[in-house]
Amino acid sequence: MSGAKTTVQKKNALKVLLVGAECVPFVKTGGLADVMGTLPAHLKAMGADVRVMLPKHGIIKHEYGDQLKCLATFYVQLGWRNQYVGVETLQKDGITYYFIDNEYYFYYSVYKGGEAELEQYAYFSRAVIEALPAIGFIPDVIHVNDWHTAMIPMLLKTQYGGRPQEHIKTVLTIHNLQYQGKCSFAFMNHFLGVPERFFTYEYVEAYGDANFLKAGIVFADKITTVSPTYAQEIRNSFFGCGLEGILQKRGDDLVGIVNGINTAEFDPENDPYIKHPYSHTDLAGKKACKQDLMDVFQLSVSPDTPIVSMVTRMTEQKGLDLVKRVLEELLHEDMAFIILGTGDMLYQDYFHYIAEKYPDNSGVYIAYGNELAHKIYAGSDLFLMPSHFEPCGISQMIAQRYGTLPVVRETGGLKDTVTPYNKYTGEGDGFSFANYNAHEMKSVLELAMDAIRDPKTHRKLMVHAMQKDNSFETSAKRYLEIYRKLKK
Repeated sequence: MSGAKTTVQKKNALKVLLVGAECVPFVKTGGLADVMGTLPAHLKAMGADVRVMLPKHGIIKHEYGDQLKCLATFYVQLGWRNQYVGVETLQKDGITYYFIDNEYYFYYSVYKGGEAELEQYAYFSRAVIEALPAIGFIPDVIHVNDWHTAMIPMLLKTQYGGRPQEHIKTVLTIHNLQYQGKCSFAFMNHFLGVPERFFTYEYVEAYGDANFLKAGIVFADKITTVSPTYAQEIRNSFFGCGLEGILQKRGDDLVGIVNGINTAEFDPENDPYIKHPYSHTDLAGKKACKQDLMDVFQLSVSPDTPIVSMVTRMTEQKGLDLVKRVLEELLHEDMAFIILGTGDMLYQDYFHYIAEKYPDNSGVYIAYGNELAHKIYAGSDLFLMPSHFEPCGISQMIAQRYGTLPVVRETGGLKDTVTPYNKYTGEGDGFSFANYNAHEMKSVLELAMDAIRDPKTHRKLMVHAMQKDNSFETSAKRYLEIYRKLKK
């Protein structure tokens, strides 16, 4: 659970179905899983009858198979084949979860890649819609996520007239516009029966391809993305990934809602992975966590040396080309650097080189470890996120929760969640820079390190960061407001 309060469900409660490819605690490859796993508890606490539907991936079968109950079995038409659909369910922490079972599509890979992945989620979209009467739950709103489920709004509006599903409203959340589900129109027509009249610029066509995500943008009743700034950015060509035109057209129906974090999992007062608990009223334990982090990475620096950290995918999007340009200059100053993550070999090799050349003040772990990530959040002084673009970002909010001050580029959710330090007023809960420029980033990092070398300033900024409300409760209120307006 994420700390949401429980409430008594009303008979006429708003009925909401969240649909996505992944959801914690069942399966996770990215941030979508955190949203799917955390948002429902808060919506339920606010009185909604909220349920979740996702594929029954192989890992779910292995870990939860004994707890699943079969509700229905039937077949759906997909191309020239009739494909089996099983619907299984379990209750966890007061939330009802439904799983679409078909081992051909979901047993081995969460995302198969290429046309196989398109077929996976074409099947899933059809199965979700057809499952609703079979399980006796017709929601007021279906909330779909990213291209994998973005065909659901179109299918509902164009193929289900006169059926129980015809009045369902839809919300589409875009977590990352880069991934769109592009295919030939012949593919979309074959597997989902989309008529040729929809293969136009006004509907599903984009640059000669049919496009699952564009179909969702056109047909969803409301479109959200994961921060207000990203909602504005994707309306221009630099961030719009070719869909800026339709996003501008739907601008009145497009809103940005910042994701939250699981404040029960990320809690420095009750974190089993860190050396010593601490809070904004008693920061003594943070020093112990910093020393523990220095011991883990065998750093030979003073306890007063600022530790700058990153927990990240090692990709260009995350701004690592900026880091490469100036990191060695920074490591010749009184600073330590730690990075945890995996990704492109170009960056992995570079950080291996850094670890070998600067063993006293750098720590590199090329993998992902949850326990180690918690230690890094708790033990670092500054958390670096110089992203080229960042729809929302979660790590900067986790860092704030632990009093580790984020240093971010002003893009997407990073701009919306980090208030830069103002030395004249004392306000702020982090540091930021505007331009995608390595030496601008370096200057702000040096400013940040100077600021935290003053104990009074450092403490004030840590307290500001730790008191910030980054929970999902605020996000849930915004979503619930959207659902209720759609139901009217």
